Amino acid sequence: MQIENVMIPACDGYELAGTVYQPEQNETNTVVTINAATAVPQQFYKAFATFLAEQGYTVITFDYRGIGGSKPESLRGFKAKVEDWAMLDMAGVVDWVQATYQPKRLFFVGHSYGGQTAGMLPNADQIDAMVTFSSQSGYWKLQGGNQKLAVLFHMYVTFPLMSHLFGYMPWSKLGSAEDMPKGVALGWARWCRHPEYLMGDKHLPLERYQQFKAPVLAYSFADDNWGTKKSVDTMMSVYPNITRRHVLPSDIGLEAIGHVGFFRPKSAALWPDIVAWLEEMVSLE
Repeated sequence: MQIENVMIPACDGYELAGTVYQPEQNETNTVVTINAATAVPQQFYKAFATFLAEQGYTVITFDYRGIGGSKPESLRGFKAKVEDWAMLDMAGVVDWVQATYQPKRLFFVGHSYGGQTAGMLPNADQIDAMVTFSSQSGYWKLQGGNQKLAVLFHMYVTFPLMSHLFGYMPWSKLGSAEDMPKGVALGWARWCRHPEYLMGDKHLPLERYQQFKAPVLAYSFADDNWGTKKSVDTMMSVYPNITRRHVLPSDIGLEAIGHVGFFRPKSAALWPDIVAWLEEMVSLE
């Protein structure tokens, strides 16, 4: 397997830092793009991307604008909207993949934001199947446990206040998350305050969700308070062709999976199920 760093143009020409995991042989000419959660850098998905490449898929990871390797020298004053990560960045990666590889099959992996927003892409008809993980409605009332109050406070107070004060959202000051462009942070906070989450943003091309014909396998995890079963059910209900799986960590002998744990090596027992489902849904035979 070869791992190569590349620059991928978004739909507006902005250059995104990407990584290609290229297997020795890709007999089926299948490409998988991994679309990250909010402000999660692509490096986090390296173990899962490596696994998929070992199965014979060409795998693409990338950083949204303003995150990781796609970040400018300063986020202060950097212009980006929350929907740009989907409409410009994810869509740009799809265009680049089609131009570069002309794949027979294009599979999407969407983590949280990456699965929530795929349905609005202008080129979603190029996607053959998608698997999502904790792709939930971020509306604060749908979150579980103490997460409900945390989201309420952050989306009404922390994100607006700090974004206006600093000119960007210095999320790294509050934990291990990446800093975010101001427009992205304010837009995401607005979504999380709305009972319909992003589906309440009538400036978006929401009609495209019902045109999303690819089969979708949507995972939720019983210990994920940021992506409860109800919140994932709510978000995924906008896709026409959904299969749902709700996993207890004890199903694979773990104490916890949570919102990000699927992509950690400890959850590798679940990974072959993804490949099996994708191959079943879009067989080349």
